[in-house]
Amino acid sequence: MSLLGAVVSDPSSDVLRTLRTVCDTRGLEDLGARLGRLSELVRWDLEEIAAAIDAVPNSGSWVQQSGHHLLRQGGKRLRPMCVALAYRLASEQDGPTVLTPAARALAVAVELVHAATLLHDDVVDLGDQRRGAPAARLLFGNAASIFAGDWLLVDALKRVRSAEVDGTLERLFDIIEEMIEAESIQLEHRNRVDLSVANYFKIVEGKTAALFRWATWAGARAGGFDAGRSDALEQYGLHLGVAFQLVDDLLDYTGDEEKTGKALFADLREGKMTHPVLVARDTDPEAAALLTELTEAGDSADAALRHALLDRLRKTGALDQTRALAAERATRAVQALADMPDCAARQALHTVALATVERER
Repeated sequence: MSLLGAVVSDPSSDVLRTLRTVCDTRGLEDLGARLGRLSELVRWDLEEIAAAIDAVPNSGSWVQQSGHHLLRQGGKRLRPMCVALAYRLASEQDGPTVLTPAARALAVAVELVHAATLLHDDVVDLGDQRRGAPAARLLFGNAASIFAGDWLLVDALKRVRSAEVDGTLERLFDIIEEMIEAESIQLEHRNRVDLSVANYFKIVEGKTAALFRWATWAGARAGGFDAGRSDALEQYGLHLGVAFQLVDDLLDYTGDEEKTGKALFADLREGKMTHPVLVARDTDPEAAALLTELTEAGDSADAALRHALLDRLRKTGALDQTRALAAERATRAVQALADMPDCAARQALHTVALATVERER
């Protein structure tokens, strides 16, 4: 189950239907019904976006094969959905309308930027798996994976330029700079148990939330919203992105590996301090000691140590606190929509925020 899941063959049905079923079994029938309406609203948009992503050039070179290997895995495609929904909200399009070429270009671009960061991350983190498949670097090499990320990033920037939506290219340059700064903070604090909570949120807001911010802001501008309403949607993207990352932090310790597509404790093995371990570290000396021991051991850490840390994360309430904070940030995302037109797109954005907290992938 995920918020969106792979959308290569059908951008809206299988995974959203699964999430809807899980919501029903959890007593979240209202959210399940909302997801059904969301699926119908965005189906055509996501099919168009998926087709445009499939049409990204592929000459057969290792670099382009490396990029397409990741793109074919689909992913959640949540960022392009945010572009499409923000565009619909701003342009007051509630029916199965076709995205304008500009809106579609922005939606594809944000997914390509995201894919570029994943290709780079897998090289930096020595990742072996991405979205349940071998990482591109294992199949084509680290160099091809890095160049593929660069290629996708350039392609994305060209698409934003061609869209000619005022301010979107300049804003994306700023966002990319924020993402690099966040990566720098994370790199400098790798394997450091003393990462501050303030620096944790700098990393999250730069690495994850910044691109969500751009997606909602760019979609709003493409749809015709003025600066004020576009900035409000950017705040929605900020809080949604933070909520999304907090749930990712949780899933690294509590997720199903078959659903998440990556091994548990991957963040810790890569030396990344996430919200649950920071909460436990600051409230429980035993958890702090275990965290230090695990960080020093790296890949050679005993499984028993990992299970002991997971036990402390549960007993200290760190996992519950992380989920509660994710729910709070999702609520703040919804609050950012308060002055928006009351329409299907606004309700869909509301649903996306709520469903982000419930996802399991």
